[in-house]
Order: sequence, then C-alpha cells, then structure tokens
Amino acid sequence: MGILYDDVVIISEPQKDGDPTVLTVNCPDKTGLGCDLCRIILFFGLNILRGDVSTDGKWCYIVFWVVGKNRTRWSLLKKRLIEACPSCSSASGISYYRSELQPSKPPDVFLLNFCCHDRKGLLHDVTEVLCELELTIKKVKVSTTPDGKVMDLFFITDTRELLHTKKRKDETIEHLTEILGDAIISIDIDLVGPEITACTQASPLLPTAITEDAFDLELPDLARGGTLRSDYVSVMMDNTLSPAHTLVQIMCQDHKGLLYDIMRTLKDYNIQISYGRFTTKPRGKCEIDLFIMQADGKKIVDPNKQNSLSSRLRMELFRPLRVAIVSRGPDTELLVANPVELSGKGRPLVFYDITLALKMLGTCIFSAKVGRHVIGDREWEVYRVLLDEGEGLSLPKNKIEEGVWKMLMGWE
Repeated sequence: MGILYDDVVIISEPQKDGDPTVLTVNCPDKTGLGCDLCRIILFFGLNILRGDVSTDGKWCYIVFWVVGKNRTRWSLLKKRLIEACPSCSSASGISYYRSELQPSKPPDVFLLNFCCHDRKGLLHDVTEVLCELELTIKKVKVSTTPDGKVMDLFFITDTRELLHTKKRKDETIEHLTEILGDAIISIDIDLVGPEITACTQASPLLPTAITEDAFDLELPDLARGGTLRSDYVSVMMDNTLSPAHTLVQIMCQDHKGLLYDIMRTLKDYNIQISYGRFTTKPRGKCEIDLFIMQADGKKIVDPNKQNSLSSRLRMELFRPLRVAIVSRGPDTELLVANPVELSGKGRPLVFYDITLALKMLGTCIFSAKVGRHVIGDREWEVYRVLLDEGEGLSLPKNKIEEGVWKMLMGWE
C-alpha cells in the first residue's frame, strides 16, 4: 500500500484560538508505535487532550488532539513523527512504508563540558538550550567549587545525528555561550570512546545513598484494587465484549505524559492495540478504552497475566515518577526516578522539569548527578540533586518536594 510521504503525518491548525491542534498519523502498524509517537509529543511539550487509535493489524490510523506552546516547531514535530513510523522507500514520487524492523546503531555519545561562574537558574537555562537543540542528556555531573564556579559535565546524544560535524558543534556552543553570557569561562564538546559510553549505561548496583525504600516501588494499598481510590485510578479488564480482543478500561486523574505512560507499559508487555479512545473530562479526569491483544493475536485470558498488566498500569498511572527529599547528614538531596523503557529510552524532559521547578522555587543547586541504575527488577533513570543550603533553604523541604512533583505531573 502506498501513501504520499507528506500524508503520513498531517497537522491541522486550530480553527480558532483555544482549539487544539489535530495530529493525524496514517502508516503501517507496529507494536509500540503509539508509545513512540506519544514520547515525541511529550518531548515537544504538548499535552494530549484526546486520542483515537484504530488498526487492522497491518495499517494504523491515529489521531491526537493536542495543546501546548505557542513556539512549537510544528514542521520539526512532523518530521520526528514520520521518522517514528516504519521506514519507507520511494518509487515514482510515492513513499511506500515497510513494517519490518531493523536494529538501529546506538547513537554516538558526546561530552559537553564547561566551566562558568554560578548564578541562580543556570542549570535550567543550559538544559533548556539542549532540549531546544534536540540534544538528549544521558548522564550529568554538576559540581560547584568553593569560589563560586560551576564545573558541568553533560553526556549527550544528538537526535539529528550531526554533532560530529563542525557546523552542528559550533551551533551548540554558540547557543550555550549566548545563554551563559559573561559567566562563561570555558566550553568544549568531544566525542567519547566506547569505554566512556559504557559508563552511561545502567549500573546493576544501587548507590549506597539511595535505597529502594526511598522510592516505594510497591503500589500503595490506597490505590490497589481500584476500591479506596477508585476515583483516582481504576483499571478493569473484560473479555466478554469482543470475540478477539481484551477490553481495558482505565479511569484516572490526568497528568503530563499520561498517554505515554499507558503506551510504554503496553509496549514493554508486547501488547498490540487494535482500537483505542482517550478523552479528558471535567476536573482533570480521564477515560481510556483500549481493545488489545497479545503478540500472538490472542486475548489475555490468563488471570496471572491480567493481574500483572493491571497492577503495572495502576502503578504507572498512580506514580509514574518517584520524588523524595532526603537528608544526607547535614545536606539535603532531592531524588527523582523514572522507569526506562525496555527499548532503553528514558522519559523526556525530566531534568528540564526538575531544574525549572527549582528555579521557580528560588532553590539553588549545589551539585547534580544523573545516571541509570537497576532498582528492583527494572532499570531506572535516577536524578540526584544536592540542594545549596549556603543561606538556608528558601522553602520547607516538603514544599520543595511538592513543587517538583507538581511540575513533573503538569499540575503547576
């Protein structure tokens, strides 16, 4: 089946101010396609108000109604969404999409290191530039010297795969130098070797400063079973309404990346969606109906598999990230963790939201580390931010934790 390249993704502008923008995707199906699309939409800072998905197992038709920033780069978003669809070949001016999956080469990792004089909000400003340039942060080490200088190490990858070129490297340095201004002392970007790249992968050992208790990996009784907190998150499965599919009905509170959290969970379980509908209701409530099947094309009839998937969905919707403020002797550390997809992709914009929240709260960062670790049976991205208490914290610890949590959930 052929389709014009530009018709794979169609972006329809709103008819009037306040209306959502409509994104239509029409391409061959693949397991996890919805997750990949929702991840890109989240990366571009857009919120999904409504979504419809339908597929016949070979071809997929998806519509998202989204709202977001005025400065959204729609042409770039379209390009990224097209790239997430199964690959294409061209003949006679028409692009034909192929559903076969080919293993991709791991992206090159670059080390961005710079030294500058410290100031409030500096780390967020740098993170914002990297996000705008589509540079993904894999690992970070930030430290402040006694004389007020900042030494920052960012291990990054380039979505555009051009950072090895002089033009792209100069562009990145130029944007960073502009935002850092006179505070800049030195800055450089270098490709790192495989031995350094290996250090950005997940460590099987949990740092002694972090315990599993800090993130409470179990689903609280309050949310388990959809009873005491049925108004907050409920997941129900039904095999009687369709001869070929299991119906999953979800009701929960909306949050930033909600549909991504559902889709990444189904992708990790290798679940295919044949039809789905996502709608937001008054007071931030959401309703999701999904007709799903396993990779073998069968319903989910095994009670153990049903319970496993239901429990994971409840957990991911009740607590998609972990946020905690802990005391490390005389110091105060902010810990944030989010699960990594089995594909190896992390949640977009987490470090951006953390640094933005702290900037808005007037809380300075003394040092920060970002890395991947195995917690329980899963790989997590763990953000460790040591707060600067030189003149005392500007807010009580619980207010800082609450402010970061609300920013991450989109409730600010």
